[in-house]
Formats: sequence, structure tokens, C-alpha cells
Amino acid sequence: MESDFVEISVEGQMRRVPAISIDQRTVIARGRWLRIAAVMDEPFVEGEAVPDPEAFIARLRQWPVRPDLFKFAQKFTDATPKFRYRMEWDNFAVLPITTYEEWLGKQAKKDVKENLRRAKREGVVTRTCAYDDEFVRGIKSLYDETPIRQGRPFWHHGKAFEKVKQENGTYLERSEYIGAFFQEELIGFIKMVYVGNMAKTMQVICKDRFFQKRPANALLAKAVEVCAAKGIAYFNYGPYEYPGKKENSLTDFKSRHGFQRFNFPRYFVPLTLKGRIYLGCGLHRGLKRLIPTRLLALLLKARSGLYGRFSARSNKPGGRGPSQ
Repeated sequence: MESDFVEISVEGQMRRVPAISIDQRTVIARGRWLRIAAVMDEPFVEGEAVPDPEAFIARLRQWPVRPDLFKFAQKFTDATPKFRYRMEWDNFAVLPITTYEEWLGKQAKKDVKENLRRAKREGVVTRTCAYDDEFVRGIKSLYDETPIRQGRPFWHHGKAFEKVKQENGTYLERSEYIGAFFQEELIGFIKMVYVGNMAKTMQVICKDRFFQKRPANALLAKAVEVCAAKGIAYFNYGPYEYPGKKENSLTDFKSRHGFQRFNFPRYFVPLTLKGRIYLGCGLHRGLKRLIPTRLLALLLKARSGLYGRFSARSNKPGGRGPSQ
């Protein structure tokens, strides 16, 4: 059984990782000390990411790469655990959609409606966009606005045009691009990918200097409108809760727009002795998960302050709007 390689984005940089095809799924292996196998771009795979776990596991045990652990998840719409493997609860921020009017009248909070009125007064216009060179140039201008976002270096800052075009052109046949414009300048955009009856955000980003015009609120409202018109039942905007960040501005932003926490099972199957040891000790979650929540919050605050001072010295303020 031969190994292949694919390129994936890791912290904004493309890296080659071992890969194998199993049941028409591309499975990749990542990690230096603990090599973890997973379905590539699992949340964007249509249907069950792992339709036959036993067949997957049998093939992975024969793979010369010898991953230590295999992880996979069920769909969030099917949250009852089906398998006896080691399971932990994961979560998504999900907005159930019926109509745009239902969302605006009952699901969105009062301040969201006020911000939508403000965006309109300020001249923000949202619309679906073709993925062409002009739109890509707009994305690049968003990326290049500031090297610091949300208290840390921004991975996409300074990337070449062709790289920006390539990275944002994935799943093109089932993607929707929505732009927020002020006087024809792209000041924010959402890329969402349709996965069955769900639309899942792949990126949400706005220009900091237009924060007061509330483009992020306008973009989410337009995304809900588009999903409702297409009969999409669920709108997923990344995780609801982040490790070590039970209370944070992005989760609050999602909640105020009507997103709810949907839990779903994620399974971990050890394939080697090292995998069993790491899983038994809880090391498969990464070192960040082992740091006490309060200490992690202090460390993140210190990091944000450090990069904030660097950003101020560069006369480029840090990120204020949501991004993903």
C-alpha cells in the first residue's frame, strides 16, 4: 500500500502531508510526536465522512505511514453516538433557518437589528459575488490591511495574489461568496460552502477601519437571506465554544445573531501503543487543553497585549471584527 502526499494549509502556510484514499475519502496524517489520521476537510465532506469505520481502521493499520491515532466525527444533525470507540463531545455554532423574517424577528437580538440599520445608514451594501480576479484583489486588500488580528499575527497578511486566489477557490462548485461594499470598496466578505442541507463558513473577515459601519452584521444577515432563499436548513459558523475560551467576544457575536451550540460525537481510535498511551493520558487534545482555563486566559490576554503594542508601534491597529 503506497502513500501519496497532499498540500494542506497549516497556520496559513501550505505543507505536504502523507495521504491515502479510502472509500473515496482522502485521509491525511499530521503530527510530529503523535501522528493523527483524519479525513481531509472533514466538515466540508458531503454525506458521512467515515461511512464504515471498521473498514477505515483496517486499511489504516496496513498503511506504511503508521499513524498512531485515527479521529472522526458524526454529523451534528445526528448527535446520538453510534460507535463504541473512545468518544468526546465536540461542538458547532449553528443557526437553524426557516425564513429570513423569522431570523430577524425572533432569533436575532435587538442590537443586531440596530447594527443592521446602522450599516444601511452608513452606506454598506451586501451582495453575492462571482469569484473572479477583481474579487480576489478585494480579498487581498482585506488580508493586507493589518498584520495583527484578534491579538495574534494574521496568517494571510502579505500573501501573493495567486496564492490568495488558489486558497480561496476551493470547493468552488458549491461555494457562495458574499461581499460587503462601501462605495464599491470590498470591506468584508463571507465564503460559505454548501454541505447537504447546511451552509458552512470557510472564512468571515472585515476591514478594521470600517468596524463602525457594522459590515460583519450586514454580511451575516445577507448570508441568512441567501440560505433561506435556497432552502438551506442550517448555517454553521465554526465552533460555538473554543478550548480555554468559554467566554469570548466571537462566541457572544454568534449567540446574538441566533447561533446555538450543537454538540456532536467525535471518536478517537488508537492504532499503535503510543496512540493508546497518548489517548489514555489525554495528550491527544494538545498541550493547550491541559493548561488550566484561567491560566490559559491570562496567557492569551498577555499575548494579545504584546501584539497589540507591536501593532500600535506599526500604526496598524489590531483586529476588532470577526474572522475565521
